[in-house]
Amino acid sequence: MTRRADGPDPRRWRILALVSAAELLGMSLWFTANAAAPELREAWSLSASQAGWLTTVVQLGFVAGTAAAAVLNLADLFPSRAYFSASALAGAAANAALLVAPGYEWALASRFATGFFLAGVYPPAMKMISTWFRDARGLAIGTVVGALTVGKATPYLTQGLGASGFREVVIAGSAAAVVSALLVGLFYRRGPYPFERRPFSWDLVGRVFRHRETRLAIDGYLGHMWELYAMWTWTPAFLAASAEARSAAGLGAPSAGTVELLAFGAVAAGGLGCVWGGWAADRVGRGRLVNRVMAVSGACCLGVGLLFGAPFWILAPVCWIWGFFVVADSAQFSALVTEVAPPHAVGTALTLQTSLGFLLTMVTIQGVPELVGLVGWQWAFPALALGPAFGIWSIRKLQGTAGR
Repeated sequence: MTRRADGPDPRRWRILALVSAAELLGMSLWFTANAAAPELREAWSLSASQAGWLTTVVQLGFVAGTAAAAVLNLADLFPSRAYFSASALAGAAANAALLVAPGYEWALASRFATGFFLAGVYPPAMKMISTWFRDARGLAIGTVVGALTVGKATPYLTQGLGASGFREVVIAGSAAAVVSALLVGLFYRRGPYPFERRPFSWDLVGRVFRHRETRLAIDGYLGHMWELYAMWTWTPAFLAASAEARSAAGLGAPSAGTVELLAFGAVAAGGLGCVWGGWAADRVGRGRLVNRVMAVSGACCLGVGLLFGAPFWILAPVCWIWGFFVVADSAQFSALVTEVAPPHAVGTALTLQTSLGFLLTMVTIQGVPELVGLVGWQWAFPALALGPAFGIWSIRKLQGTAGR
């Protein structure tokens, strides 16, 4: 056990860099099939809805994994280092199964398993870094979430830089996850502020959810998640459709490779947003920060569709701004949970939070293409603004309860 220090341990910044790098590499598995969706749609004659399920089923697997981990208290019973490393290796293997997928159903099973094992990569990393930070915890968790945001965007970067097919994207993702497991397994050590550990309890999830402050923090996160993954999943398709519309109208449009790079930027901009959000939250307060950020991202939901078909020198920066703010508050919901949840249940509370949040994302990921079919890209995104509105309401109630 690490001895508690009188002041911040100077090694914490090195550990933050280590955990952030591992999270970036491990979470590169998330959108591998999504980045290769155009090729898979052509190979297997998939509809837009079926292509959407290649991402939705990852969410479903992640929900199943986090739900199992929450019920079994895995994040509070097992050492985070071993739990993270084993999960990253299993996720790499599940992702690699795409290389031998004979058809769509196999691909769905592979993506489900990938999401299931990523449940041991995302929530534990936030608990791991929290053992090293008390002050500047918002910045630390923001940096980790920023790293995983960039990690999720890397398949689009791989495609945009000229990968010849989905095999390269899949191989790169699995290799990165193996390196992630090795980094944590060989070099991570628990920090000087460990959380309490208690024996297994079937009722731990129920007690966490009955804790009012924890529940309000989770409610805010749910509003945030209503918007986040639908934006990440469908902004690349929105940009591609906008380019096609301009091309069909005889107007200037970027190449497919450029659109992939712009899509990477729209997601990866959130990495900077998370770091900025952590820095700002430690100064103005988490409640104020998340409410301001949700107000901006909600405004982007309402307005971005009106730029469909606009010149890309206008459209791309707006999407990048949206990408910056849509996730800038994400880590702060997790930081709030580490601060308000019962200390012996922090790992389970974080896992429950992410499980419920990712379950909700499936509604909007599948809902956006349905809205596109009904009202077009111009009006498909405003429904996502309902999430930030609910999130702001929940965090204002938490501020009244906890004085945050």
